[in-house]
Amino acid sequence: MPDAHPGDRRGAGRGLPTSGIDLQAARPAFGHADQVPVGNFRFVALDVETACSDAASICQIGLACVQLDDEIQTFSMLVNPRSRFDPFNIRLHGIGPDHVAQAPGFAEALEMLLPLLTRHHLVQHSNFDKQAMNAACRICGLNVPDLRWSDSVTIARRAWPELKGNGGHGLANLKRVLNLRFHHHDAGEDARAAAMVVQHAERRLGLPFDDLIKPVVKKRQPPAITLAGNPAGPLAGSTVVFTGTLGMPRAMAADMAARSGMDVRAGVTRQTTHLVVGDQDLLEHDGALRSAKHQKAVQMRDAGHSIQIMGESAFQRLIAGFGAV
Repeated sequence: MPDAHPGDRRGAGRGLPTSGIDLQAARPAFGHADQVPVGNFRFVALDVETACSDAASICQIGLACVQLDDEIQTFSMLVNPRSRFDPFNIRLHGIGPDHVAQAPGFAEALEMLLPLLTRHHLVQHSNFDKQAMNAACRICGLNVPDLRWSDSVTIARRAWPELKGNGGHGLANLKRVLNLRFHHHDAGEDARAAAMVVQHAERRLGLPFDDLIKPVVKKRQPPAITLAGNPAGPLAGSTVVFTGTLGMPRAMAADMAARSGMDVRAGVTRQTTHLVVGDQDLLEHDGALRSAKHQKAVQMRDAGHSIQIMGESAFQRLIAGFGAV
């Protein structure tokens, strides 16, 4: 176990016992370059792994450099954190003290990477990587470099809002939803995954990277529309909820439903008899990509609740069939 950094009060070598862990096991290289990439890239994704619960204990740095043709170059290097290694972290990423015994310390690693990092916009998946880099700078007595960061979690939330409450926007869930191929908890692989998330988001939203990272001005959401149905209408006693993007204004659809006798509500409950989904969303929201309302309606239907899930076109035909348009 390397000696602790002079300013490190954590105490190298302390922590939980490491019995049962092969500290000398070889780690797969995953095909990452071992030389810092050179050239100009659209953006660079960065990921770190740490030796213990201290964010400053960086033991691996991975980069994914996205070329102008969208090909990705990955780079990975081990870093000697000069701190303890916790068994939990070793099991997570497979890096132990023997792997980093001959590796450069963080200060030397940063010196190697800084020319590339300062020239490019950096992407991290969550804010942890920036925090870890800054913490490692401080513990080494270095000035925190002025780097440009964006968060691929924020980008993913913008591209796939329906995943909120439906698995979330972590790499593990995005790997499943987007069918990404990477090995989680290797810094080079996780950096590549963050880069791929951004590429998928660019295609889904039709926005280039520079536009994707601009702050989003949130539009004020209109109040939820709730209407009481016409008690004399042909569909009186029914309750409808709308979700997804409709071709007509939501207020117009709600008015059509209410005139036909349907109560219009904002959320799916046991009283809901109809869920109307935008036609395009009905096609796209399959499985993991359903909206929260759609997901709940499917679960209720599968549990035996009498609820119809239909697209906007089917809803319009239903209303027209009763002459309520």
